[in-house]
Amino acid sequence: MEKQRCDWANGSELEEKYHDEEWGTAEHDDHKLFEMLVLESMQAGLSWSTILKKRATMTQAFDQFDYEKIAEYQQEKIDSLLQDPGIIRNKLKIAAAINNAQAFMRVQKEYGSFDRFIWSYVDYQPIRNNWKDIKDVPATTDLSDKISKDLKKLGFKFLGTTTVYAFLQATGLVDDHLQSCFKNAKN
Repeated sequence: MEKQRCDWANGSELEEKYHDEEWGTAEHDDHKLFEMLVLESMQAGLSWSTILKKRATMTQAFDQFDYEKIAEYQQEKIDSLLQDPGIIRNKLKIAAAINNAQAFMRVQKEYGSFDRFIWSYVDYQPIRNNWKDIKDVPATTDLSDKISKDLKKLGFKFLGTTTVYAFLQATGLVDDHLQSCFKNAKN
């Protein structure tokens, strides 16, 4: 019998693998949290499947999402990124990735880690929702509104409330696996 997944994850092998192995799983590694911040901000206005298809190339182009390296990118590197057809070649999104790497390190310095900072919003425990239908899953919540505003105050860009909610889902701060999904904590 085939695994029952969340409705959005039945389009491709890439989506199924991402859903089964990453999405909604509690992530505490700062490097991985930064990668997901970049990927989610790159996704704004695009489909997640587009991001998944470009993920390997983006990982290479963005130095394995090494925020210390990205924070130091100069115009020559930006120009090379803008020429790379394997990534999202949006000037504002690339600039945001560089800016967000710098902001990310400021948060690490102030809080000890980005993990400690971001997980404090959920008292270090995932919020486990139990949605029956994909139509019930919100695009934003009061929590994503608050985090988005706080991130903006800290200097982050391209992280509106919808993008932040997608980040929370992706990194397991919010577990939105549907009731019918084999990954739902109640199954």
